[in-house]
Amino acid sequence: MKLTSNAFQEGQSIPRGYTCDGANVSPPLEWSGTPKSAKTLALIVDDPDAPAGTWVHWVLYNLPADNIGIIESTPGTETLTGGGVQGTNDFKKVGYGGPCPPSGTHRYFFKIYALDAELPLQPGATKADLEKAMESHVISQAQLMGTYRKQR
Repeated sequence: MKLTSNAFQEGQSIPRGYTCDGANVSPPLEWSGTPKSAKTLALIVDDPDAPAGTWVHWVLYNLPADNIGIIESTPGTETLTGGGVQGTNDFKKVGYGGPCPPSGTHRYFFKIYALDAELPLQPGATKADLEKAMESHVISQAQLMGTYRKQR
């Protein structure tokens, strides 16, 4: 699988509009190479450089396997119109929460997973819930990493 965004390239800075310094909306994402055997997709966005440990910015699961991307400014609703369910991020909100590092430049990992099952999770699940449910169901994955340094 391959995960890309037309908003930023691998290893480059995430534009301000997708962060707490801007509109704080989700960036557009596209993926390709989903295995034909996949039944659903899941997405996790997190920051391993947060002072208190990895900070979770977005949890999305049970996306239809034929889905090839996520639109910019995906609404923060529990369920998405085209299919899929959103979990709770570490800001204690459902949906996307953009980069907002307290200091320094942080890395943000956007990770897409192709799964061989629909997961028995309710809306609002956490990253830990999702990772536990995904165990032994991941058949392929890809990631895109962007960076951000808070504007002062």
